[in-house]
Amino acid sequence: MSPGVFVTGTDTGVGKTLCACALIHALVNRGLDVMPMKPVAAGAVVHAGGWANEDTIALLRAAGRDEARAADANPVLLREPMAPHIAAARERRVITLAPILEALERARSTADFVVVEGVGGYRVPLSDSLDTVDMACAIGLPVVLVVGLRLGCLNHALLTAEAIRASGLPLTGWIANAIDPSMAVPDENVEALGERLGAPLLGRLPHEAHPIAPAMARHLDVSSLLGERGA
Repeated sequence: MSPGVFVTGTDTGVGKTLCACALIHALVNRGLDVMPMKPVAAGAVVHAGGWANEDTIALLRAAGRDEARAADANPVLLREPMAPHIAAARERRVITLAPILEALERARSTADFVVVEGVGGYRVPLSDSLDTVDMACAIGLPVVLVVGLRLGCLNHALLTAEAIRASGLPLTGWIANAIDPSMAVPDENVEALGERLGAPLLGRLPHEAHPIAPAMARHLDVSSLLGERGA
């Protein structure tokens, strides 16, 4: 089975998909065949004669994968862009782990590395008895945390890191994403997080009005994810 990472964020809107796509590009640039997954996605658009999630399409494009495989990469697609458990209830559906783990097994059998992007932050309800922590633990991959650099990010990042470790999964790295260009003292915030998160900083993405994932990949160092020394 191929190795991989589970990408989560400190919150919704911190650039998790951009960072996941940049991570995929960085891995592909190292010669790896990457299969992305977005196990649960809320929000669908008409695509190629069917329905697909835009984040899933972006992930597949980053990996150079056939966009027709959107259903494989995204086993649970909900039409409305809202909290997944609410969107599922409105469709009279219940999200379960079975289709997610089946899709993960297929992905891991056909690639060198899998990049799984979660939904929202680390503890988002998926049903009355399931949340994204349960999903991450069932998937069982090391976690990469995306930290959106804005006021409040220290608290959000440290609490999320604590939750990740409490769930039994390793925090294998983090990405600092400059989502607020007006943030005061960003360097000092990144330094504070570096001293406290206890995981490698994989990279710091600059703020761009229209960020392009391949360009952002140049700001990432994936050596530690591949077990390379000196990372």
